[in-house]
Amino acid sequence: MTEPILSVRGLHVMFNLRGRKLHAIRGVDLDVMKGESLAIVGESGSGKSVFVKTFMGLLDANGWIDGGEIVYNGEKLTDYKTEKQWLKIRGGEIAMVLQDPMTSLNPLKTIGAQIIEAIELHRPLRGRESYGEMISLLKDVGIPEPERRAKQYPHEFSGGMRQRVVIAIAVACRPKVLICDEPTTALDVTIQAQILKLIRSLKEKYDLTTIYITHDLGVVANVADRIAVMYAGDIVEIGACDEVFYDPKHPYTWALLSSLPQLGEKGEDLYSIKGTPPNLFADVRGDAFAPRNPQALKIDFVKQPPYFQVSPTHRAKTWLLDPRAPKIEPPESVKRLASEGVSGFGE
Repeated sequence: MTEPILSVRGLHVMFNLRGRKLHAIRGVDLDVMKGESLAIVGESGSGKSVFVKTFMGLLDANGWIDGGEIVYNGEKLTDYKTEKQWLKIRGGEIAMVLQDPMTSLNPLKTIGAQIIEAIELHRPLRGRESYGEMISLLKDVGIPEPERRAKQYPHEFSGGMRQRVVIAIAVACRPKVLICDEPTTALDVTIQAQILKLIRSLKEKYDLTTIYITHDLGVVANVADRIAVMYAGDIVEIGACDEVFYDPKHPYTWALLSSLPQLGEKGEDLYSIKGTPPNLFADVRGDAFAPRNPQALKIDFVKQPPYFQVSPTHRAKTWLLDPRAPKIEPPESVKRLASEGVSGFGE
């Protein structure tokens, strides 16, 4: 693997909600390698979107970084205090594709005007040059008849086509890192596959580092080089795609994999994770997943596990990897995935 383009160390993010402090991100460490595709997966509310928003200074007004550091290309982003500083990063260095393309586009402006606005804001192109670049981008993202469609408004596009336009706006600035926050959530399965294939092709063409945010492990199976599993504001397992799918170690990763429809048995109810995530207004003691884990050890309720190294590229925060821990097998569905594999992920 190449050197990190983005490094996060001991990151803590807090929010003030009605006078109470919510600990949204709890000491996360992560390296994003240059040129890789990294997927950050976890349930809704696990902190995925909040985490990546810190890379662009996009936290809501009631949120702040309470500790740790984020380093991008040698620049310490956690030292940034002003919008002027963040504008050097947003768009031109790190860009984001949001999950709802309808709210990402201005309904009062044509598609072409919105793409040209992004181009001229971050690149030294004007007039015919920026128009020509806009047409080229529409072709790159698979919009037919780009000259005609550029004059249309967002409501004249389908959901899938709107998402293609949002992607065009994101890559118009020629960023080094492209964050895709649930880029297929509002789309049907066929269009999902097309959008993922499009992002993969743009990654190669523009030499992007891509970060996918999703709650669905199946979506990223064919696009991610590495997967980071996030729970309750912390990354509990990270490894190469095959390692997380076929040799998962954390009980939460087992639960996410067991929840995949592809692993369901005909005639049986689909698996669902019992219970609810912890209350992040209170201090989380021990392993945050322990109250929902039927196989939790006593120490899981007392002390937070450190990372245990499984391989040079794979580590997990679970006491099950401690040499003193009892041998606990993953669920049958996860073992079946490891032994047989399941086709059709992400397609």
